Amino acid sequence: MPKKNFVLIIDDDPYICNILKKYLEQNGFAVEITYKGCSAKDLITRNAYDIILCDYRLPDHDGMNILRHAKSVNPSVPVVIMTAYAEISKAVELIKSGAFDYIVKPLQPEMVLGVIGQALGRKKNSVNGGTFTEDFIQGSSDEMLEVMQHVGIVGPTDITVMIEGETGAGKEYIARAIHHSSNRRKKYFVAVDCGAIPGELANSVLFGHVKGSFTGAVNDKTGYFQEAKGGTLFLDEVGNLSYENQVKILRALQEKTVTRIGDNKSQKVDVRLIAAANESLVKKVEAGEFREDLYHRLNEFKIQVPPLRNRKEDIIEFAGRFIDQANKAFSKNVQGFDNDAREVLLKYDWPGNIRELQNVIKRAVLLCGGEVIEPGLLPDEIKQYVTANRNRFGSEGFSTEFTDLKSATYINEKELIKNALEKTNNNKSRASRLLGIDRKTLYNKIRLYNLGE
Repeated sequence: MPKKNFVLIIDDDPYICNILKKYLEQNGFAVEITYKGCSAKDLITRNAYDIILCDYRLPDHDGMNILRHAKSVNPSVPVVIMTAYAEISKAVELIKSGAFDYIVKPLQPEMVLGVIGQALGRKKNSVNGGTFTEDFIQGSSDEMLEVMQHVGIVGPTDITVMIEGETGAGKEYIARAIHHSSNRRKKYFVAVDCGAIPGELANSVLFGHVKGSFTGAVNDKTGYFQEAKGGTLFLDEVGNLSYENQVKILRALQEKTVTRIGDNKSQKVDVRLIAAANESLVKKVEAGEFREDLYHRLNEFKIQVPPLRNRKEDIIEFAGRFIDQANKAFSKNVQGFDNDAREVLLKYDWPGNIRELQNVIKRAVLLCGGEVIEPGLLPDEIKQYVTANRNRFGSEGFSTEFTDLKSATYINEKELIKNALEKTNNNKSRASRLLGIDRKTLYNKIRLYNLGE
């Protein structure tokens, strides 16, 4: 009989804890609950949890405090933050610090189960055989087409790549795309969140240690550099590494060897390194917080991932794919959005980028009782933002940046369809998603405007 995954739920609301506990136990999990941060810390220290669900606001601690403690005990344990939508900026900050994801209250048990599944799958497959996930969505904006062109150019080489972009913009997906297009794609892709590794453990986590080399080293440990041998090592939020570990990574890149803690022999490693940061490392270099020589070694080729707000035409394409994923997860049959909901999605600034969009769509699909998502299914904070910023948009309420067909009735349909077909290399499925219409409607309009088949 397979071992049950062990979940810790931390929330000061007994009703939420008990509902989640009952639901997760019905789905095969072992669950422990606690209502305070101090008891949660004690439990985390004493027990090996597979995943932790933690409310952002607790009577005696906040989510950041619990996250840091959990990562100091076990750097690989996924921590999911439960938060009110009004605290979205705090949730994004927690993800920068190593949280796996966040779930917006009021909680839907099915969504919680989905996030847990993703977290446990990520933990299990952080070292994988190099297969490229079907979840990857490229987007059709000019900005993302340029990014993917760069991926195609640099992928087959062994050049070290630096990926910069905001939290949630898709930096790891781009790193995986580079690995998939390389000669190392049949080897391991190892993703490491440097922001989630406590400074005192980073040396061991990255390079390994031998038994007895320090207190708590009860067994030999293989570091991430060795685990990625022959493949790709992705160092996310590399700017959080300590000066000491920056030196060791530089040496590993230059000499292609690593030395475990307590070992007097170095080991050869053959890895392709990709690094990522959510802010420019140049500022850290200027402030003396990041070694300039390591920066230049990592920055042999830079890829800048644009935030979602700067590629509005990708929003509907991403949202459509997220609907498909949520339909599959929740056994739903949602087909799309009405015009008003689509308008709200296009006008919102998405500070949490793709990750936030995915969470919003999953929640909307879960709550949707029909086939079309309406504005009432979107978080109030998003609708309030759009209402408060209407003066940023045109007289009809739409930005001239928007390319969604149904939302841009004042723009020439023929030109929009023509541009969408050009951007997607005449791929009708992608063009219809980009325009926010179904394939049948697209084919009818292609014939109407004599744009060819």
